[in-house]
Amino acid sequence: MEQISWQEFEKTDIRVGTIVAAEDFPGARRPAYKLQVDLGPLGIKKSSAQITKLYTKDELVGKQVLCVTNLGKKQIGSFMSEVLVTGFADENGAIVLAQPASKVPNGSKLM
Repeated sequence: MEQISWQEFEKTDIRVGTIVAAEDFPGARRPAYKLQVDLGPLGIKKSSAQITKLYTKDELVGKQVLCVTNLGKKQIGSFMSEVLVTGFADENGAIVLAQPASKVPNGSKLM
């Protein structure tokens, strides 16, 4: 694994946000949802997430998630993703969302 410096890591902006809307993304190559995430002072940002195996749209609304906010926008089909919602692949390859263990204010930065 390539090592990075502490200064390089500090450039990564990972913040918590609450999913306020989730909808199907039929134009995605792999099954995905279009999400809207409330990042507090950063506003509501859009993301595409391949999390359909473990989560329904209804259960996503209200969940807090960790998002990388400074990667820049990425065009995904007809959708412009503004943040990267993070997660881990389980033993079957399904994505499990990265979440704080307790509720924290939206926009809080990972320390």
